[in-house]
Amino acid sequence: MPLLNTRKGHNNLTGRFLADIVLQILSYVAETERHNIRTRQAEGIAAAKARGVKLGRPEKFLPDGFPQVASLIREGKLSYREAARQLQVNHSWLYKKMNSG
Repeated sequence: MPLLNTRKGHNNLTGRFLADIVLQILSYVAETERHNIRTRQAEGIAAAKARGVKLGRPEKFLPDGFPQVASLIREGKLSYREAARQLQVNHSWLYKKMNSG
């Protein structure tokens, strides 16, 4: 659009002025819409929490046999990788579970 031509060297001051105004208006509209989206989203989350909806990732339970395998790891009788194979989980997940809090 010639009205929105913002290239350097364009000597039409009125055209540049109008282009700047149009861009500022579009920027304001976009910012206002983004604010409205965030407000509606926050209201929706608050309403869901008020209804008792559980938000976020579902809780992952420990696999069967975890306490026994954990004690073997602590005693040094079993490596993390071998324990992970027995429990059918990823070794990095097992390491995090064993070393968190």
